[in-house]
Formats: sequence, C-alpha cells, structure tokens
Amino acid sequence: MGSRRGTIALWGVFAAIAAVSSMLVLRRPPWERLSDLHIYYGAIRHLHAGQPLYEFVAENGGPFTYPPFAALVLSPIGLLPEGVLQLCWLALTCAAVAAIAVAVGGAVTPARHRRPLVVAAIACALMLSAPAQSNLRFGQVSIFIVLLALVDGMGLTPARYRGVLVGIAAAVKLTPLLFVVFFLVSRRWRDAGRSVGAFLAAALVGAVVLPADSWAFWTGTFLDTSRVGNLASLGNQSLHGMLLRVGADGDTFPLLWAGLVLVVCGVALLRARQLQLSGQPAPAAVLIGCATVAASPVSWTHHQIWPVLAAMFLVGAYGVARRVAGVAVLAAMVLSLGALLSSVSMTPGLQFLFENSRSLATIALCLAGFGGATVAAVAAGRRTSTARGWLRVGTAAVAVVAFFAVQPLPAGADPTFKAYSMSDVHNPRYFFVCRSAAECAAFGAGAPITFEVAAEKTKVRVNGVVDATVARLAYQSAPGGAARTIPLLKVYPGQWLFSFRSANLSHGRLTAYRADGSPIATYSEELAVG
Repeated sequence: MGSRRGTIALWGVFAAIAAVSSMLVLRRPPWERLSDLHIYYGAIRHLHAGQPLYEFVAENGGPFTYPPFAALVLSPIGLLPEGVLQLCWLALTCAAVAAIAVAVGGAVTPARHRRPLVVAAIACALMLSAPAQSNLRFGQVSIFIVLLALVDGMGLTPARYRGVLVGIAAAVKLTPLLFVVFFLVSRRWRDAGRSVGAFLAAALVGAVVLPADSWAFWTGTFLDTSRVGNLASLGNQSLHGMLLRVGADGDTFPLLWAGLVLVVCGVALLRARQLQLSGQPAPAAVLIGCATVAASPVSWTHHQIWPVLAAMFLVGAYGVARRVAGVAVLAAMVLSLGALLSSVSMTPGLQFLFENSRSLATIALCLAGFGGATVAAVAAGRRTSTARGWLRVGTAAVAVVAFFAVQPLPAGADPTFKAYSMSDVHNPRYFFVCRSAAECAAFGAGAPITFEVAAEKTKVRVNGVVDATVARLAYQSAPGGAARTIPLLKVYPGQWLFSFRSANLSHGRLTAYRADGSPIATYSEELAVG
C-alpha cells in the first residue's frame, strides 16, 4: 500500500513539474517561445506555399536542417494555428518523457513490486533534467527520436517489425543510424535489414514527393554544419564541440576527430554487444544512444536524453562507486555545473571540466560503460564492500580533479567570446554604460579605462570607455591562452567605447596598451567581481 501511495504521489509530482515547465515555456517572449518548433512550422508553411524547403529562414535566423522525409512527417503541423500547435507539442513532449520512463523503468529494477515506483521516480528525474527541459523550451523533435530508437533498440516492438522504428527515426534525424551497426555486431541481422530498408524507403518517399529538396539536401545541405549554429559553443556537448573548445583546429582536426569517434563508438559497440548477448537489451540500447551523443558533430542539450537514462542504470546498480557515478552524471545533466561552480573553478582546467562535464561524462560512459560489470553484478547479486567502494570513488575523484587542475586549457573555457563592433552600439544589452557623449565623458573621466560588468545566466558582458592614451585593448580568457583584441569604437568625438562577452571571467585578464606597446593597466580580479 505504501509503495502504491508513493507511486501516485510521484506521478503527481511529475504532473506538477510538467505543468509548471510548460507554463514557464508559454510565458516566454514570443520570439523565444518554442523557437525550434516555430522553425518547423514556418518551414512547413513555406513548403506548402510551393517554396524550396532549404531556402526558408525563420525570423530568428534558423533554417530547416532535417532530411526531406522529416518535413513530410511534420507536414500536418502546418494545418494548425501555431498557438494550438504549441499546446499540443508540449503535451506530447511530456507524454514522450513518461513513455521513456516506462520503457526503461522495468530494466532498471528487476523487482516487480518496486517497478511502478521506480518508473515514476525516473519520470520525475528525467523531466527535471536539462535535456528534457530543453526539449520543452525549444519545441524539439529530439525526445521523439530517442523514444523511437529506445523502444526498437530494447526490442519492445513486435519481432516482425523490429528495426523499422530505428530506420524511421534515422530518416528524420540521421544519428540513430549507429543503431544499425549495433544490430549487426549483436547479431540482430533481420533488425538491421529492416532498419536499413525503412530508412531507404523513407528517403525514397522524400525523393519522390520532394525531388528538388531531396537533391539539395543529400548533395550538400546535410554536410553544412554551419546551418545549425556555432559548434564551439558550450551547448554543443559532443566530442566534436569539446575538441573545438580545447583549441584543436587546422588540417589535422578532421583526422583527430574521426579517430577519436572510431575509438569511442567501437568500445561502446563492443560493450553494448556484450550486454545484448547477455540478455540486457535496455542498457545496451542506452549505451549506443550515448555513443550517438558523443559521436555526432552536433549534440545540443536537447539531444542528451541518453546520458540521463544511463545515469538511471548506474544509480540502480549494485556498488557504491557505480551509484556515486550515476548521481554525478545525473547532477551534470540536471545542473549547469559551468555556471554553478564558476566561482570555485580555481584553474582553467577545472573550469573546462565543469563546463564540459556533460560531454566528458558521455564519453566516459561509452568507454568505461555502466554496462557489463554493472549488469553482471546485478545478475549475480554481488555487492562490493562499502569501504572499498568509497575508496574507489575517492581515488577516482581526486585523480580527475588533479588531472584537470594542472591542465593549461585556454580556449575551451571561453567559447562564447565575442567582441562587439560598431553595428552593435545601439543595442543596450551590449553597450550599457553610457548612452550619450556627456554620459561617456563623465563615466570615463580620470582613468585610462573604465568599465562595468553585467552578469547573465550563461555569459558575462564587459562594457566600458577608454581615453586617448589607450591604443589597444586585449582580453586573455585564461592563463596561457592567446589574447583577443577588443575593438575600440569611436562612437562619440574624442571617445572610444568597447564591449565584449565571455562565458566566465574568473580567469580573465583585460590589458590596455599604449601606442608603443607598453601596458598601461591590467585588470583581472576586478573583472571577476565587476
């Protein structure tokens, strides 16, 4: 009876979280409300009007980035008023979160009497996670792609149709194609064949119905990663994005990235194969999902449902080390550690660790697995001694912190850096210290450089004024990093303004130079505190 009441209470909590989250989404300004859904909606209406699909650009600058078959699947949304569509989409997103919880709940705990309670707890944790909240906020299809691939990967679909859902999901968004390789290495030959067949059939349907758009997409558009935004930004928690933030670039970057992807995916596939062949299809499917997040060039927050599910399996496993690892992964997927712990990131390496915690956790899951050892322990009923478990946890934590503490990682800590130009001076969000020549003269009087710092949720802005003695202004995001030149803008006669943004100013250094190259003033701690 107690378990039943607890289950009902948790589903009530889930409903409350879903309702409040949806309400907060709907209260956002119109230009920020379900912005990705707005792109889908505009692209579909653009297509219904007979216009080329991939020439559409929404008011917020976003293009349609999915294959033509995705447009056919989404085509009915163009028949609804956008307000009605938003309500329906939010409801469907919450339902998809609940369905994912139901799918994995039975696999997390073998105890039937606890299963409803565990399912409800997973639904609540999943709804609170940043990936689920991001799906709600942006109105994304990612949650539905995960649901299709998860159900098929776990083998929950009828045997004669198993693999079809993965093929359809991949025809909408390409990343689930890794599940085809998983089917092959785990000897699910027919599932792999049905996946490939469904994918090719969907692509063929897209080519028949939308021939010009299909040609445009498959001959180049799908390779144009610039259409999806700045891949070095912190939101992209893939291996590719992390390498860009480390500073890896140039001719060797593609080979480095491809080699690391092969290693990560290869290890994940081998571990998933072991799980599948030992009768554990759920953690196997989740591990492959984590590999798609790590390997994709672009893995925004709304793509990262898979590591949240992996954390559930770790938390539900035997052993202190695994459970602590699960809690750590779950914390990284619920909280923004880069912003939350910026004040205690004493070195650039630690700052990098916090800001890339989701990417690092996903890669660690693929390489170390939550899988084979955990499932074997559950199956055998073995428990690691508590003392030994805490020793492992402590040793691993100290090693990780020590490793990153000594790393001189300069560029990765500040991927959001941008210096503003003359075209931006009328934006009060960027230039906020003075709005007239008289204000600027009073604000900057008596010092070679005067500035203010404005903190936002995910970035910090610095705006100020320099006098005639300053010939150059440079900002260094972290010790050892290359200094970035900040443009000095002659907005008013005899006065120069500057403005830039940074992900974090904890290790930033702003230096003003004379015309002869000698420094006039340097600001470091003052930057962090404003």
